[in-house]
Amino acid sequence: MKWKAFKTAFPYTIPIFAGFWFLGMTYGIYMNVSGFSFVYPMVMSLTVFGGSLEFLAVSMLLSKFAPLQTFIMVLMVQARHLFYGIAMLDRFQGMGLKKFYLIFGMCDESFSINCTADIPEDVDRGCFMFFVTLLNHFYWFSGATVGGILGSLVTFNTEGLDFVMTAMFVVIFLEQWLKEKKHYTAYIGLASSVACLLLFGADSFLVPSMACIVAGLTFMRKPIEKAGGLV
Repeated sequence: MKWKAFKTAFPYTIPIFAGFWFLGMTYGIYMNVSGFSFVYPMVMSLTVFGGSLEFLAVSMLLSKFAPLQTFIMVLMVQARHLFYGIAMLDRFQGMGLKKFYLIFGMCDESFSINCTADIPEDVDRGCFMFFVTLLNHFYWFSGATVGGILGSLVTFNTEGLDFVMTAMFVVIFLEQWLKEKKHYTAYIGLASSVACLLLFGADSFLVPSMACIVAGLTFMRKPIEKAGGLV
């Protein structure tokens, strides 16, 4: 039964393998050229398993100790997982111990597959979702570990590699922009960030801007939802 679930789950994860290995290796190399041993991306990819958050963690580890800012940043970046968890409550019922790993390992890609996959009736749903999550986790973990090891062998100029994090968030922003019919959320985010940057400076604007974004989204929640801006 488990082998059949694995064979059913694996083809769904092949496209994820390509993306996760490339991004994972990039993350591992980025960590290495930032001064960290390959152990850091290996352990973080195994225990944190949050791609965008792990990229952000590099700058957090290199900056001054700021627990409040770190907590708010982590909460904001990963907040969507709260909604993923709510959406999967019914699907995770009766999963036994597998449920705890499914909750821990639920990333965007695993959530999408587990929600939309057409699982045959003779395949155990719990095992299918477990293997989807496990495979995606393994792809990211192995890519990050290999990247961390290869980073020490890199001989070309890696100056500017840290721009990958900026580029990643620009892509996320553009994807959200294209999905929205009306760009309320984008305008709130841009206006809040620019205003707080001017008021508080580059070193202190992050927490105030996030607070303003949350307040703005809360205040504009109904018109945003009506326009299809929050999905």
